[in-house]
Order: sequence, then C-alpha cells, then structure tokens
Amino acid sequence: MAEQSWIDILKLSKKTALIHDGKRKIHYLFTDGKEMAEEYDLNTDELIVRKWRHKSTLGAQSQWQVEVGEPLAGPVTSLDSDVIKENCANPVFMRKDTKIAFQWRIRNLPYPKEVFSVFVEPSERCIIIKTSNKKYYKKFSIPDMDRYQLPLDSSALSFTHTNNTLIVSYKKPKDILTLEQELQKELKKLKGTGEGDINCKTQ
Repeated sequence: MAEQSWIDILKLSKKTALIHDGKRKIHYLFTDGKEMAEEYDLNTDELIVRKWRHKSTLGAQSQWQVEVGEPLAGPVTSLDSDVIKENCANPVFMRKDTKIAFQWRIRNLPYPKEVFSVFVEPSERCIIIKTSNKKYYKKFSIPDMDRYQLPLDSSALSFTHTNNTLIVSYKKPKDILTLEQELQKELKKLKGTGEGDINCKTQ
C-alpha cells in the first residue's frame, strides 16, 4: 500500500527521544541522511513542531526548515524602528495542526472574510489563498498528503477569519488519522530521557 511507505520509512529511521518541558521530542535520522525533529504535547499528543534539515553534497548541514510550528526567527538586519515596524505588519504564515485537521494561520490580514477565496487546486496538489482586493496570495501544499500519496478533497477544506488572522483547516482523512495513531504507539515505545541525560534511548 502506498500510504504505508512513509510509515515504513519512519520505522526504519534511527529515532532518539527526549522528554522535556511537557513535550516529547523525537529526532529522526533517515537512511538518506535527512533529519526530522518533532515535538508533541505530552498530555494531548498534538504535534507542536516539525522541522527538517539535510546535508549538502559537501556534507554541510543545512538550516532547519520548519514544516509545522512557529517559523524560525531570522536575523535582524536593521535596527531602524520603521523597518522593524513594517516587518511586524507583514502577513505571518504558519502551520499549527489539531488532532483532526491540518491547520494554517496567517496573521496580519486585516480584511473582511468576504475578501478571501480559499480553494484546492487538484492539478497542482495544493491549496490557494487569494483576496479580491489583490492584497494577499499564497499557494502551498500539504506535505503529509504528498508523503501518503493521497488525493486532495475540496470538501475537507474550510476557513474562518478572526482578529486579523485567517485560519485555514483541512480535515485529515481517515487513512492519516489511523496512521498517526499507529505512529504515536511506536513513539511511546521509545524510552525518552529527561534533559541532561547523556545516553538518549534510540531505536
């Protein structure tokens, strides 16, 4: 089954678990050298952070690329207050999933809900957000759906707008919910160490 292949890749990866600050932190090292780091809430099992990095052809580590969670803060290139103020007003796109849905939040969009159009583009396997006032446009994929090779379903997509924030949700299909539960069972088998322990349990 195609949807099992990603689970198989995860199971074959070398995993290190760390329990700290109410979170279960998992580091994956894949056979192709890529790394993935995830953080889960210990109480709810909700995914808080997922980020990736890989080695270049020369063996150098790339910067972490955030897939889920707050984007990593970039270096401040100017101390000019006007520049900082302008940057703070720019839309901020981030993904923050729930147990039943993939969810994206775009802050600093002070427009009425009627301005927004959010839809699935099946041919490109992506979601598109655009505004009738041409102030914002965003096209993005759902990596989880790509990894499991599942089709996108327009009926799973919804959005709302509150406090200058657009919240886009895509209901997780049953296949992914089942596989995520299976993965959680695997991760809980890892004996996570507390921070400061030298020998992290690996699998």
